[in-house]
Amino acid sequence: MNDANTTSTHTLKPARQLADLPSRFPGESAEYRRARNALLAEEIELRRQIERVAAQRRALPPGGIVPEDYRFDGETGPATLSQMFGAHDTLVTYNWMFGPQRARPCPMCTSLLSAWDGEMPDILQRVAFAVIGRSPIDRLVAFKEERGWRHLRLYSSGGNTFNRDYAAEDPAGDDLPALNVFTRAGGVVRHFWAEEMGPSTADPGQDPRGAPDPMPLWTILDMTPGGRGSDWYPKLAY
Repeated sequence: MNDANTTSTHTLKPARQLADLPSRFPGESAEYRRARNALLAEEIELRRQIERVAAQRRALPPGGIVPEDYRFDGETGPATLSQMFGAHDTLVTYNWMFGPQRARPCPMCTSLLSAWDGEMPDILQRVAFAVIGRSPIDRLVAFKEERGWRHLRLYSSGGNTFNRDYAAEDPAGDDLPALNVFTRAGGVVRHFWAEEMGPSTADPGQDPRGAPDPMPLWTILDMTPGGRGSDWYPKLAY
């Protein structure tokens, strides 16, 4: 069920009832199945919580009007924020930590963007998507070619204040990652939502991250016995 709003019109069965499955896999013990079913009930509750949060996000009141139609340098020439929407009424932007002060881009951002590049043809059916970095556009494109990205649309914000205005630059001028969503209606562009979880909201012993986590890498590792680990991060090359 894709639309969380539909769940409000139905009485949901208790998660524990849905999770009461018989033995399913070769050699599993009764102890394993009891523990697995208890975990399955929690996974069902987590799915329901994700749906509730998504519905609450969609119901946000109108966000602030964007103060200016920022001008960026794109791969095919200059482009304004409003032009990035194309035919869509929603624009997602990701600020890539590859500013002019960096010799190489952030490995974590790069890992995330590599995953999104494969999904981008599907994403672009629903919304517009722009990857923004503060380095000159030629430098951004050179790394795109090195990495083999095919579908990401890159823009340089080196000549505007977009990074500073939308939380992708700290007071010292260092670039930070940022995920923002904008909407356009009647010619008016508004800010809809931003990822605002970070170091100040992180729980003890955990890396700062949002929820749901947008990185497929961590989603996969969270399903394994070793989890994410505490001493490993993606690299630009292996």
